Amino acid sequence: MKIIDILNAKKITVSCELFPPKAGTPLSDAKNMIREIAELKPSFMSVTYGAGGTTRDNTVEVANEIQNVNGITALAHLTCIGADAKAINSVLDELKAKNITNILALRGDMPPEGCTTNEYIYASQLTEAILRHSDFCVGGACYPEGHLESKTLQDDIDSLKIKIDSGCSFLTTQMFFDNNVLYNFMFRLLKNGINVPVVAGIMPVINAKQIERICSLSGTALPPRFRAIVDRFADNSAAMKQAGIAYATEQIIDLIANGVNHIHVYTMNKPDIAERIMSNLSEIFE
Repeated sequence: MKIIDILNAKKITVSCELFPPKAGTPLSDAKNMIREIAELKPSFMSVTYGAGGTTRDNTVEVANEIQNVNGITALAHLTCIGADAKAINSVLDELKAKNITNILALRGDMPPEGCTTNEYIYASQLTEAILRHSDFCVGGACYPEGHLESKTLQDDIDSLKIKIDSGCSFLTTQMFFDNNVLYNFMFRLLKNGINVPVVAGIMPVINAKQIERICSLSGTALPPRFRAIVDRFADNSAAMKQAGIAYATEQIIDLIANGVNHIHVYTMNKPDIAERIMSNLSEIFE
């Protein structure tokens, strides 16, 4: 099933993201994790794609495991920076052969050693290439606080418009911890004529050091209320985990109460985190 149809058909959706094993690591090590998350019956599951395609084979195989073994619609990430048309078409051939029809098209991070090709510079170019290849459903990433490389918030919106015009049919947000940031972002989208479905990305923070690193790389801001939680429980792993799940749960409840009906949980490959959130919201997700 195409994800745009899922987003348009269900009033509330909840999806989960996981990352594949590193290249050279057996997929068998991840199969239980995939099954445990799939048993929670998310609307779909996405699987990331390492920088420069470093997890390419495992990304395809995890997507296959999600969809063709566990019966959950898979969304395969695909990055294009440093890739050429031959490499991209090869991945698309593999996905099509496994009936994986949903792709999140991303530029990707620049490899430390630089790129040997500049055939694809923007995610919009990748989107066009995917749709030229086959009838895939293509989504894109968006940044409620603005992409780090955008000079202004309006420049960021203008880039999103190019993505939509290239054929992107839905957007998934980078994580955020202040819902007002998302509400303001969605107002700017509508003001600029962007009305595709937006899936709100929520990350339950269970490790203070982890979140500091992620925020420094992404530019995501920590609101004072959340900063207080991190400062108070950083040295107590059990308390930090419980508080992080509670904060994420409250975020999701507020989003749904205010009409944001599509939620994407960054699970960090931890089925127990996904299970506790789904359990906390079992009646809301009905």
